[in-house]
Amino acid sequence: MSNIKVIEGDFVGSTGKYALLVSRWNSFVVESLKDGALDTLRRKGIKEEDITIYYAPGAFEFPLAAQKIAESKKFDAVIALGAVIRGGTPHFEYVAGECTKGLAQVSMNTGIPVTFGVLTVDSIEQAIERSGTKAGNKGCEAAETALEMVSLLGKI
Repeated sequence: MSNIKVIEGDFVGSTGKYALLVSRWNSFVVESLKDGALDTLRRKGIKEEDITIYYAPGAFEFPLAAQKIAESKKFDAVIALGAVIRGGTPHFEYVAGECTKGLAQVSMNTGIPVTFGVLTVDSIEQAIERSGTKAGNKGCEAAETALEMVSLLGKI
């Protein structure tokens, strides 16, 4: 195994410019995701002037907004933060599915990592748990993923 070359992203000397794409829908949960992502970026050494926050109406609008942000070539990664809650979102499966597929497609089309910090949950309680209480903060995780992808892509 000692002859196998391993290349992976890390958090050492994190740099880059990051766009946070934040949903206004379900803002009582999403603001906690945003705060978690910002805290993670700052703790890993990203300067505030290298972070821009964009607000979109909801997660359904994310793919188009993310595409425009990524196509601008101003950012090394886009961090999408939102919440689709079954009980409060008409056509839950459709919205969640289109958001997921759309963001993945943007990443593939532009070569810019678009990380998925969009909660897709069955209840408000689950959303609250995943935005900073029992189950951690998915905003933090999305920011860490963005940092690691920027690092990895810089090594390829």
